[in-house]
Amino acid sequence: MILASPSPLSVALGIATAAAYGVAAAAATRLGRQGTQGLFALAWILHALTLGTGLLGREARFGWAPALSVTAWLVLTVYAVESRLFPQLTVRRALAVLGGVAVLLAAVFPGAPLHVAASPWLPLHLALGIASYGLFAAAVVHAWLMRRAEKQIRQAAEPQAGLPLLTLERLTFRFVTAGFVLLTATLAAGLLFSEQLYGPSVRGWKWDHKSVFSVLAWLAFAVLLLGRARFGWRGRIALRVLYAGAALLLLAYVGSRFVLEVILGRGVA
Repeated sequence: MILASPSPLSVALGIATAAAYGVAAAAATRLGRQGTQGLFALAWILHALTLGTGLLGREARFGWAPALSVTAWLVLTVYAVESRLFPQLTVRRALAVLGGVAVLLAAVFPGAPLHVAASPWLPLHLALGIASYGLFAAAVVHAWLMRRAEKQIRQAAEPQAGLPLLTLERLTFRFVTAGFVLLTATLAAGLLFSEQLYGPSVRGWKWDHKSVFSVLAWLAFAVLLLGRARFGWRGRIALRVLYAGAALLLLAYVGSRFVLEVILGRGVA
């Protein structure tokens, strides 16, 4: 198997971004709030530049690792906004590690060039899909914080999430709802405009691994939102369905592309 060769600029930016995330994670408990925010802001900007060189360069590339990198950047963007609204939110170290690992993976596995015959609307279609990834990833992070806080309360310990349980629960389902809307739009675009998006070689809906797992994920999130609205689902039941849907969605693009690009060595995006 021959790996795709990223540009030297992408590699340099990726290493610098991972280093910035690493310093931010290591110094999260030593620096003050302003110092930590400054490091995160630097890492976030470098991460955005790294994504830009890969996705908007002369030869646009995309694949499973860039998809993870964009998802991590979106989660960090959500955190940057939330940390302004909820200064007590404390997940900087975990998110810094997530961002650093995602950037390094994207530097090693930069993906394959997009279809030459693809429509100019294809990047928008991909953006909708990855935005739904980011929102569901943010929902999973908040669900994990909610589960951890609930466990600490049961053990009579001081919750470390920094936010009340009800607030975490509301945020979790808001992200799920927003992600579900974008995922629905992504699937609808793929179903109705596949030939226009991917070129004349693709006709109609294609039932491949990506489509099957995406539809299964959509059904899982639909059941979750319906159960929440009709039966008041919360706690372990809701979290299990959320985790199941997120796992299916991860398998839909990232999982299938990982198999094609890394295991089977196919370089077609």
